[in-house]
Amino acid sequence: MNNKRFKELFSDRRFYKSTFILAMPIVLQYLIASSINMLDTVMIGKVGEIELASVGIANQYYFLFSLIAMGISSGCSVFIAQLWGKKDKENIRKVLGIGLFSGIIVTFIFTIIALIWPQGIISIFNKDKDVIALGSQYLRIVSISYIFTTITFNFATASRSIEKTVVPMLASLVGLIVNGFLNYVFIFGKFGFPVMGVKGAALATVIARIMECLVLLIHIYVSKSILSGRLRDFRGASKKLTLNVYNIIIPVVLNEACWGLGNVSYAIIYGRIGTQAIAAIQICTTVLNLFMIVTFGLANASVVVVGKEIGAGNEETGKLYARRLCAISIGIGMILSVVLFLSTSFILSIFNVSDVVIRDAKYILYIYALFMPVKVYNALVIVGILRAGGDAKYGVIVQSITLWLIGVPFAFLAAFIFKLPVYMVVLVACSEEIVKVIILIKRFISYKWINNMVEELEVENSI
Repeated sequence: MNNKRFKELFSDRRFYKSTFILAMPIVLQYLIASSINMLDTVMIGKVGEIELASVGIANQYYFLFSLIAMGISSGCSVFIAQLWGKKDKENIRKVLGIGLFSGIIVTFIFTIIALIWPQGIISIFNKDKDVIALGSQYLRIVSISYIFTTITFNFATASRSIEKTVVPMLASLVGLIVNGFLNYVFIFGKFGFPVMGVKGAALATVIARIMECLVLLIHIYVSKSILSGRLRDFRGASKKLTLNVYNIIIPVVLNEACWGLGNVSYAIIYGRIGTQAIAAIQICTTVLNLFMIVTFGLANASVVVVGKEIGAGNEETGKLYARRLCAISIGIGMILSVVLFLSTSFILSIFNVSDVVIRDAKYILYIYALFMPVKVYNALVIVGILRAGGDAKYGVIVQSITLWLIGVPFAFLAAFIFKLPVYMVVLVACSEEIVKVIILIKRFISYKWINNMVEELEVENSI
């Protein structure tokens, strides 16, 4: 790297300071959200492996729902970020309304299925009768929280897109505190409550998500944010605006659904290997999610940083900022890789599981550490850069090809044809990341991902 390129990427302290200020609350929010799942995993893990596996499988269904719901809100946030750069207040609310309406429809479908057919959902992943029974109890209760999750997703991502990142973080913090306290009370039967086990964990999650949603909405409306408004303010989007928004939402949702279905497919493969395998995967997935929060925080910040410049018509600045963000992602990936490798033994000492589960989980975490730099770069480009430039469709194509033609088929062969242990199956599945990074680097340096989606929209009410 020559001196000129080095200065271009790393000499602008103001850029890095503003990006840090924007990204840090998002990172903390992801940390808090992942900590809620980690808290459930650790506290249920104290009860037993069957309970741990049942909650882990039930959360796969939530994982799929949340990806679609988050895909809708994330697609809208891309548009809102560019509208923010254009200072178009009224269209920001209308795009938020599109996200809320679409998300509520999806939520209704997922909630009804979970309430009516929980046993069928759990049995897809595991055939153990005890796991099915406990997982069904958890899923039926926790599905009630999905509507509040959808509302939170939409208002939180919209807030981040207008560079208001602290309040969503504080709302998530309230959810974490409530969830942790109520987990302790309900799971283990404290303060006069009966021992409720997985039912208690589900109930605590429902209450925590309701509280998170309320805190976020109350602040938005009390502070009279531009996101606050009456029902009519969220309706009345023009046909052109609606079509443009869905042209982003649909690829983002497809990308999230593709990735989510791929992860669910992996979970089915691991679950069919055995209950101990799914317990090891549940632990490692939770840990990986914690380590990836910096990446997803940076990716969400990049949607705002890059998208705002593109929406304002400053495409060259958008390119420069994207290059800097990619450079950051490589450094972060290397740091996270080393930290995960060195902390694996300590992390696993927290869990009360068998030696076999600990051994498998240890090898899996080492594999995740090996692939961490590539995972971080791929996530930043797909979730952040491509979406910021309105090129979400390309992300869907890359995700689909690498996941369904490489990752899942290879994992299936490794598990059921070659009968490899679960950690070797994970290693084979991670091969998709190598192919993905090669394709994404070529796309990034072509700059074909830059599209100003709001240039021709009429500004209805400037900020």
